[in-house]
Amino acid sequence: MRKFLTELRGKTVMTNDGQILGMIDNFVVDTVTGIIAHVLVTPNEDIEPRLFQSDASGRLVLPFKSMRAVKDVVVMDIGK
Repeated sequence: MRKFLTELRGKTVMTNDGQILGMIDNFVVDTVTGIIAHVLVTPNEDIEPRLFQSDASGRLVLPFKSMRAVKDVVVMDIGK
């Protein structure tokens, strides 16, 4: 399935066990290869951000390769 990045922005992100992490804010793209490296997620208020890598703005930095399913929500396979 192909999607535009703009279609994913604002989607809810959850783990494969159903924990809601937050909403997609942006993406980090390698400008040399064009490969999407990370998904930047505005964390849900119930999430402990210290359990995840975060950027200077407090967004969770999740590996794009962990994205498993995209429907009404985005499912990430995150191993804690």
